[in-house]
Amino acid sequence: MDPTRAFMNDVKRLIVKVGTAVVTRHDGRLAVGRLGALCEQLKELNSQGYEIVLVTSGAVGLGRQRLRYRKLVNSSLAELQNPQVELDGKACAAVGQNSLMALYDILFSQLDVTSSQHLVTDNDFRNDSFRTQLSETVKSLLALKVIPVFNENDAVSTRRAPYEDSSGIFWDNDSLAGLLAVEVKADLLVLLSDVEGLYSGPPSDPDSELIHTYIQEKHQAEITFGDKSRLGRGSMTAKVDAAVCAASSGIPVVITSGYATDNIIKVLQGKPVGTLFHKDAHLWSSIKEVGAREMAVAARECSRWLQTLKSEDRRKLLLNIADALEANESSILTENEADVAAAEAEGYEKALISRLALKPGKIAALAKSIRVIADMEEPIGCILKKTELADGLILEKTTCPLGVLLIIFESRPDALVQIASLAIRTGNGLLLKGGKEARQSNAILHKIITSVIPESIGDKLIGLVASREDIPDLLKLDDVIDLVIPRGSNSLVSQIKSSTKIPVLSHADGVCHVYVDKSANTEVAKKIVLDAKIDYPAACNAMETLLVHTDLSSSGLLNELLAELRREGVTLYGGPKASSLLKLPEAQSLHHEYCSLACTVEIVDDVEAAIDHIHLHGRHVVSHTDCIVTNDLEVAETFLHRVDSAAVFHNASTWFCDGARFGLGAEVGVSTSRIHARGPVGVEGLLTTRWILRGSGQVVNGDKGVVYSHKDLPCKHKYNLFQS
Repeated sequence: MDPTRAFMNDVKRLIVKVGTAVVTRHDGRLAVGRLGALCEQLKELNSQGYEIVLVTSGAVGLGRQRLRYRKLVNSSLAELQNPQVELDGKACAAVGQNSLMALYDILFSQLDVTSSQHLVTDNDFRNDSFRTQLSETVKSLLALKVIPVFNENDAVSTRRAPYEDSSGIFWDNDSLAGLLAVEVKADLLVLLSDVEGLYSGPPSDPDSELIHTYIQEKHQAEITFGDKSRLGRGSMTAKVDAAVCAASSGIPVVITSGYATDNIIKVLQGKPVGTLFHKDAHLWSSIKEVGAREMAVAARECSRWLQTLKSEDRRKLLLNIADALEANESSILTENEADVAAAEAEGYEKALISRLALKPGKIAALAKSIRVIADMEEPIGCILKKTELADGLILEKTTCPLGVLLIIFESRPDALVQIASLAIRTGNGLLLKGGKEARQSNAILHKIITSVIPESIGDKLIGLVASREDIPDLLKLDDVIDLVIPRGSNSLVSQIKSSTKIPVLSHADGVCHVYVDKSANTEVAKKIVLDAKIDYPAACNAMETLLVHTDLSSSGLLNELLAELRREGVTLYGGPKASSLLKLPEAQSLHHEYCSLACTVEIVDDVEAAIDHIHLHGRHVVSHTDCIVTNDLEVAETFLHRVDSAAVFHNASTWFCDGARFGLGAEVGVSTSRIHARGPVGVEGLLTTRWILRGSGQVVNGDKGVVYSHKDLPCKHKYNLFQS
């Protein structure tokens, strides 16, 4: 639960207000599906003991649509050629209210919920006895688990134009909802809109950011509102006014989307959905709260200062980080143990807890890998190619940082250390978002690392993103963030790819195969298969599918392999052939990443069949690591050159597919992309190139005075002078 929403545990009575844009479709007709989902949410909450009051808009818009239709079908040809007179708003309200309430009654009845209708005007609330009676009536209905449904009675309002006029005790259903929340002493007001919440500008503006907690002192002067509701008379301005008013009276308010099927439930679970208004909000968050764009821009500025450091100074910075981690090992492990205990209490899967835990010796190993990165050859400013374009005109192709990286990773806090080290070595700015299950571990590691970054660079070089709700705002910043690297489940990777214009460097499922050919050495095969599966089954480079040549099913090696795996506690599933021949339970899918002590076994006819299986079930465009165990060098070369994976091994465990083991020091992840970097991504994968041209006053002038030589020159100085 978001700590700023812990008060949701005490909510019993809530007001839900649904806007016209949620109730109706773009053509003005009722959005029956959305209303059905809304009623189902309210039914579930009602059965859980919540007391619910519903305030609904939509009558005027719905009535207008129906009356326009009636006028159209009853008009003569001559009348249709004349300009249409605008329909009376009160008539629209009267007609629409009937249809709206009839639908609510039908939907609630289908869910075995009883509702009641209440039409009120602002004049009603001028009468103290009415207000007292209203509260008593609502109290009685709620005690009977009835859901009262309120709407302003626009049809008989005494205001000149109630569907336009903003005067009176309340002037629309947003302000009515706020007033009712105070009158009936609600614990929470939820205002449902057609957008996710309150944005810093019009939601259609790509630079607008969702505001998760409204702080009046900060936001009231910064927000630019978009258009009013497409169908109703309300707007986000009206919702904010109502929310501020209710919050100041002690009623917490959340503005969120009514298009989602479970947002009200998520709000009550304390999840950071929509925009929260609370009288104490200014105490929870600094007025100078850093937004997504500000964080990304700060990381870019700091990275530029980092790039000005000489290679030795960046090396010393990394060595200082390694020392600081070892000096604070006790504090790190204490925070990590708290995360592991919380994850176990929450019932997380063993594979996730395994990745979360910092096992004994892990801090020392991380410090060692940082020192390896520090001692690597200088990566920035390396002259890859030097060409004389013409006399006195020298062109250099040099390496440079990518810019600002956004890394979204799950479970493993050690990934934070590795990624930060690689970013510093390559001069990149960094934004990190770890999983909530590693919140305390990530926080202490980030604090230790940034504490040793010199003031001349700034600790904002590495930003730690606090909330998952900030990710959508960050993914919009394609003008500031240069690369996104998601490390986690296939669903996480797919979600990120579909949500951003920023280039994404990623891997899909780590379905790694080991193919044991008929000429394989028995002992070598056993060692490789066991190591690839049991050493760390939660990792993405662990074996998930064992392919075995059909000849081995009769030689005994297959049975020996299966016996060894079972002895180590591995649960075996079979493909179509193996399940039939070996009496194994059939695997639900031949493309499955277990991340645990389980794997699929299948029998293939030969190396060609093994390759075909990998390409079909490894989904070849995103394959991770595949291995062949064989003593036949010709077969091995066929496998190595034909299997289209990020990494392909002969007689070596898939476990070797790792940045540290490849000599990269560490990795930001294993990429199965085809562009820029593939396989374990270390220092080189975080660099791009730029061209530097040195001349002495040359101009093109239509190429009349230039004699091109395009002569390759030796790179006498491997690095730019600035980096030496």
